[in-house]
Amino acid sequence: MSSSSLAVSLLLLPILLSSLLLRLSTLLNPDPSAAVPRVKRAPPLPLRFRHDGAFKILQVADMHFGNGAATRCRDVAPEAGGGWCSDLNTTRFLRRVIEAERPDLIAFTGDNIFGGSASDAAESLLKAIRPAMEYKVPWAAILGNHDQESTMTREELMVFMSLMDYSVSQINPPGFLVHGFGNYHVGIHGPFGSESANTSLLNLYFLDSGDREVVNRVKTYGWIKESQLAWLRATSQELQKNMHAPAFAFFHIPIPEVRGLWYTGFKGQYQEGVACSTVNSGVLGTLTSMGDVKAVFLGHDHLNDFCGNLNDIWFCYGGGFGYHAYGRPHWPRRARIIYTELKKGQKSWMEVESIHTWKLLDDKKLSKIDGQVLWRRSSI
Repeated sequence: MSSSSLAVSLLLLPILLSSLLLRLSTLLNPDPSAAVPRVKRAPPLPLRFRHDGAFKILQVADMHFGNGAATRCRDVAPEAGGGWCSDLNTTRFLRRVIEAERPDLIAFTGDNIFGGSASDAAESLLKAIRPAMEYKVPWAAILGNHDQESTMTREELMVFMSLMDYSVSQINPPGFLVHGFGNYHVGIHGPFGSESANTSLLNLYFLDSGDREVVNRVKTYGWIKESQLAWLRATSQELQKNMHAPAFAFFHIPIPEVRGLWYTGFKGQYQEGVACSTVNSGVLGTLTSMGDVKAVFLGHDHLNDFCGNLNDIWFCYGGGFGYHAYGRPHWPRRARIIYTELKKGQKSWMEVESIHTWKLLDDKKLSKIDGQVLWRRSSI
């Protein structure tokens, strides 16, 4: 991006923010006579581990939300109510999981809406995310390859989501010129009253993996660019000056190396080919060299819900969550839980001790499957 185009973008950003704030106010309060500015309901920041030393993240991958009750489900067996199924099933599933697990953060990992089925992107986003706002759960989101196919650009989508209630989403990091929209860091601090109350004990990196691109006149999926990796390396290095805290990364489109997990072992279901870019931009090498990332959480391939290890980093799919997303009859929609625990010292909570994960199925029992330990701090 040239300096002139960057200057124009910076001048236009306040106008974009104002117009999206007005759009958000109109959608949340459709009464035209109520011309009262609406202030975002912000989550308590910084985000913190709970008083019991735990922090729980709910990953929601590929909601593919459309227009609500008017949008039919895909790949749902007739005997399971396929004829009556709609986006409302996705909403009901999200509410069930929030009530059952009480997450401290929800991570929406792309294709939150399905642009081709969403007549109004802003309205569809509000419907899709509404349960998180209703339950006052902090949430973060990134974009997939379908979000921008409706009435808003990727930049407008990220600005809009950053303005929604209880969102910790950010457009891009201040002070860095990076590719895409939705590259940001969220730190999870120690519990109130602990010695680490002012320290980030867990770092979350969110990255925009793009949508579609053309390489040598051949269409392929997007990939994480060098400017994003440079920001990631610099951020990790700065964070580790004070505390060698573990970290997670969240992005939508998997990297090419994930394909090789078929041969090296995995836990969960590997039911479709890994749909990634033909370009290998060195994401795995960057994450490995950083040393703090213990797990990466992906979306995009709805029939894959496995975790596999590459260079001592776990790569885990969320599994298909949304009912308007493609799936498989008799294979329930699912969500992933990421559960992190702190070590208990003599007087206070200390650093992260362990990281666990499991999945929840949208069945009668909200079945819990495939529990595993992703990382445990060495006692040596």
